Amino acid sequence: MVFERYLPPLTMNDYQADTAQYAIYKWKVIYPALALNEEAGEVAGKISKLIRDQGLKFDGTEKLTDHQRAEIIFELGDCLWDIAALARDLGVSLNEVAHMNLEKLSSRAARRTLSGSGDHR
Repeated sequence: MVFERYLPPLTMNDYQADTAQYAIYKWKVIYPALALNEEAGEVAGKISKLIRDQGLKFDGTEKLTDHQRAEIIFELGDCLWDIAALARDLGVSLNEVAHMNLEKLSSRAARRTLSGSGDHR
């Protein structure tokens, strides 16, 4: 575990509600959508620099250090904030988003289309 401290339980909906106080943008939907793209790029950037600068292969043969993992996790937190804000702007809870995604994945698994491409497979 990266963080050696007690973390109290936190539901997705509680997180979404708690983060609303930090939403200081005025362009609903568009701002968190664009910011999510930026933060996802930062996650990819952290990983690409580990490959370029430290020669990591990410093929299952090497393990990340706690520091390397933490750097990626911090960026994932920013992605989560943007997802929570975007969902809130769309009038849906993170819990609903998660359930909808699980239903979609379950349907794809049942139809054996998990490895296909396209939104409506």
